[in-house]
Amino acid sequence: MIHLTWYSLVLLILASFRLTRLVVHDKITAFIRRPFIEEIIIEEKGVPVTYLKIKGKGLRKFIGELLSCTWCSGIWCTVFLIGSVVYFPTIGEFLVLLLAIAGGAGVIETIVSKLIDS
Repeated sequence: MIHLTWYSLVLLILASFRLTRLVVHDKITAFIRRPFIEEIIIEEKGVPVTYLKIKGKGLRKFIGELLSCTWCSGIWCTVFLIGSVVYFPTIGEFLVLLLAIAGGAGVIETIVSKLIDS
């Protein structure tokens, strides 16, 4: 069993959150999703709404479903992060810290934006 402190658990949670958002939602990784998912933007009541259409069948469809689901991708992103910490500690710990800081900053930005818009 992996021994985790509360500190390392919080870092892993934030890092997993950020990596999952990066894989599933961020524009910078759209090129990874593009072969598996088509984004369809439709204007509804003057507001653009994005719908996802999974491409293909078999493995291609499976990967598209995985990449379009925050819950599904979150599990695999977490497995990747834990594996990287266990098998490549120097790189893994750096990656977790980097993603955790970015994830925490994203959460703070969202809260501040909501407060300003209120």
